[in-house]
Order: sequence, then structure tokens, then C-alpha cells
Amino acid sequence: MAIARAHILLVEDEQALQMTIGDRLRKENYHVECTLDGETACDKSIGCPFDLIILDVLLPKGDGFEVCRVLRQRRISTPILFLTALGQPSQKIKGLRIGGDDYVTKPFEMQELLARVEALLRRSRLKSDVEQKYHLGELAIDLRGTEVTRNGCPVYLSAREFQLLRYLVQNAGSICSRDEILKEVWGYATDTLTRTVDVHVAALRQKIEQNTDDPKFIRTISGRGYIFSWNRFSK
Repeated sequence: MAIARAHILLVEDEQALQMTIGDRLRKENYHVECTLDGETACDKSIGCPFDLIILDVLLPKGDGFEVCRVLRQRRISTPILFLTALGQPSQKIKGLRIGGDDYVTKPFEMQELLARVEALLRRSRLKSDVEQKYHLGELAIDLRGTEVTRNGCPVYLSAREFQLLRYLVQNAGSICSRDEILKEVWGYATDTLTRTVDVHVAALRQKIEQNTDDPKFIRTISGRGYIFSWNRFSK
């Protein structure tokens, strides 16, 4: 049985096959969006959260491998199922090594494709449930549910504050420069001169830290940026 209303992006430039796969997935109660080229696939995947991407390799405007590379570089972890006529082991290995999660070779049986789609969605949701809920002392963060509590009480964040917190949490233990945060959270060019990041970090600290003069979650690394630290806590 299909997982109800999972959101799937189907990237296939052969329109007849796109229609066949799309119609069958919709019959299985998936929500499906389709596109024909790599460039549009990147734009859609970056701008909208999908549960799964079914990605042909041989595409106009950027092949599937390049699309996968770009998405993983942008830290987009949506499962990717490659769908292609390139059946050589070297091509399969390449696709998996650059960040793909599974590989179906054309021609294929529709039942096999559906089984792989269901398996990837099931694994992704189990992983998401585990990895997107964090209990850090008095602070609890549910990235998927977009909920934050401190000592059991709701912490009300603006949309941008939550996006900033999510980015820092997902990169916990790594120093995030102001330029990097501006680019990834705000979409600004890295040469933009602004104190936006500092202002939002200060506001976020006011809401999640017990002592803003000695923060234990969002620490400043002088001259380099910020780091989200939870060395003393368990996930």
C-alpha cells in the first residue's frame, strides 16, 4: 500500500513514459509533480520540499547526475531514485556515490518501481522521525513539525528564525560563516553587507538560551561565524 499523499517529483524527458509513471503513482495515492529537464528539476527541488525525487539520468539542461550533485551540495537530503537506460555497473556506482539512494534500469516492471518507491519513502520517514527530533536539556526541537519548546513551554519563532535555527542544527558542530548563512537561509549574495545574521542570531538566543551572555547552544566563533553545539546533550 502506498504511503498516503507523499509528494514526489518525477523528472523524465520522455513524455509518454512520464505520463505512464505519473498516472500510476497518482493511482497509488501519491501527489506527483513532473518536469522534463535538469535545470527545472533543480529549481523545483530547492524551492519545494519533496518526499522523493525520481530522476532520469539523460536529461536536457543538465543530466541527472549533475542535478543530484547540486542538490547534495545544497544539503538537500531528499531520497533520489535514478531511472535510466544506462545499466552499466560503473554508471550505477557513480549515481550512488554522488548521493543517489537507488537505481532502476529501463525497461522495468512497474511493480518493481512502485516497490522501490515505497521502500525509499518508508526508510526516509523512519530516518526523519529519528533525526529531526532533538532533546537538548531543557530545549526540544522538532524540525519536521516546526516546533520548539523550552522546559515544556512553546517557543514562538518567526519563520526566518526557525529557518536559521534549522540550518544551524542541521550543521551542528560545524562553523557556519555569516556569508554562508546569508546565502543558504536568506538567498542573499555573499558580498551583501548586512548585519541581518547577527540580529537574527541575537533574537534567537533571547528565545532559546537561558543566559544570552554565555550561550550554550549558539556560540560565536570570533571572526568566523556561529556554531550550534550540543556536546553536552544527547539527540
